[in-house]
Amino acid sequence: IRQRRRDLHLVRMTPDLVYDQMIGMGCARKLSFSWGGNPGVGSLHRLRDAVEHGWPQPLQLDEHSHAGMAAAFCAGAARLPFGLLRGYQDNDLAAHNPRIRHVHCPFSGERLAAVPALNPDVTILHAQRADREGNVAIHGIVGAAREAALAAKTLLVTVEEIVDALPPAMNGIVLPYWVVAAVVACPGGAYPSYAQGHYARDNAFYQHWDEIGRDRQRFLAWIDRHVLGTAD
Repeated sequence: IRQRRRDLHLVRMTPDLVYDQMIGMGCARKLSFSWGGNPGVGSLHRLRDAVEHGWPQPLQLDEHSHAGMAAAFCAGAARLPFGLLRGYQDNDLAAHNPRIRHVHCPFSGERLAAVPALNPDVTILHAQRADREGNVAIHGIVGAAREAALAAKTLLVTVEEIVDALPPAMNGIVLPYWVVAAVVACPGGAYPSYAQGHYARDNAFYQHWDEIGRDRQRFLAWIDRHVLGTAD
């Protein structure tokens, strides 16, 4: 936002507040996603404003199911052209998204859904720790973080702390240094969300964001104070 980036294609299974801010500031032309909202609260009002009213600019949607997005990331990580799944059979997403196709298995003849691979130019992740070699440990609910990391052309990681040696990855994953382009120590970098073992989710801020995001001028004033108007 501070760099005034434009024309971005944003990709995330569950875009929330940060994506709402980027969309509201006109950074994005397209969003690939499988669920978009303010978790536990309601809508992302800047996202809705862009889709429904074209403010501050129109936003193109590429909507999938969670399983479809996961298959697309897995295909991207494997450097395959598309992902396959048994999906899109009881909804009409495929009728509205031309990127969802159907193919028949050459062995069984089963009809399967196909989605093009996702290979982001840049994937940005937040994790708990990295060591000084650049190996990254992510603990907790990791979702498709590993697949999104391996699918990217460039992987950037922010972490709560940089340590001399990583502890065993119980209930987590380790991304090896050779897939990581850069690591930045950024304590609190997941805020207002949580980082397991470090801090909890700030539910009050998510509720407050619903009020901020509803009004264009209030949103712009918040961005000016907390993003554009800060020294760091």
